[in-house]
Amino acid sequence: MYIDFTREIFRELLVGLQKQAFSFLPYNQFILSENVSTICLRHDVDLLPLNSLEFARIQYELGICGTYYFRAVPGSWNEKVIKEIHELGHEIGYHYECLTTTSGDKKSAITDFERNLVKLRKLVPVNTICMHGSPRSKYDSRELWKHYDYRDYGIIGEPYFDTDFNKVAYYTDTGRMWDGSRFSVRDKIFNLTGGATSKLDNNQFPTFHSTMQMIEAIQAGIFPNNTMLTFHPQRWTNQPVPWVKEYIWQNVKNVIKLFFINRKA
Repeated sequence: MYIDFTREIFRELLVGLQKQAFSFLPYNQFILSENVSTICLRHDVDLLPLNSLEFARIQYELGICGTYYFRAVPGSWNEKVIKEIHELGHEIGYHYECLTTTSGDKKSAITDFERNLVKLRKLVPVNTICMHGSPRSKYDSRELWKHYDYRDYGIIGEPYFDTDFNKVAYYTDTGRMWDGSRFSVRDKIFNLTGGATSKLDNNQFPTFHSTMQMIEAIQAGIFPNNTMLTFHPQRWTNQPVPWVKEYIWQNVKNVIKLFFINRKA
């Protein structure tokens, strides 16, 4: 018997991918690579940055690098952790939510973006960004780029804009499961090219509910060759009390998210 969303199962997932000769690239290299059998490990550091540090250390021990996106809020922003994760060889990016924090004011939002990007770059190099979904907000911070261009700020990529999800499989632990897209307000894959926004049909890739199902697919040789895996490390712990607390709270959040999603439908 195994327990999902623990560091042991996380390590087992990574070791399984290594045994099948998958390579790992941070996002700033992943978008430039034409290699097959490549995994991008994306980490959204929404809360509990020490959990992300534990993930980074596990990956370092295995010789694996990933990308960690930090929010500019006290629950995520930990300068010591940011620097240490960078020193372990991982990419650091900015997890922006500027339209939410400025209540939709575009001019204030781009000023907020610039200020936080400069602040983060004083600690580590940063050349990719990623939107934070802010599920309780009515604002989608990706809308900011209808009025501005993040490339003007030395940014080479944003996963929702610069990843071809027709060719790259996408799995996220949103909802505390790997097939929880119905609980996601904004962490969905879209075609955002040419100014058009349309949801992609990702049915060419297999679906998984649990991490163990992923591991079994890897062992069977049927895991997609090019994949982005998005983790929220605050959900992953070996401590029984925090594990149960996160389990209960995530189920509550899933119900709340479904309510808001159905209201918008």
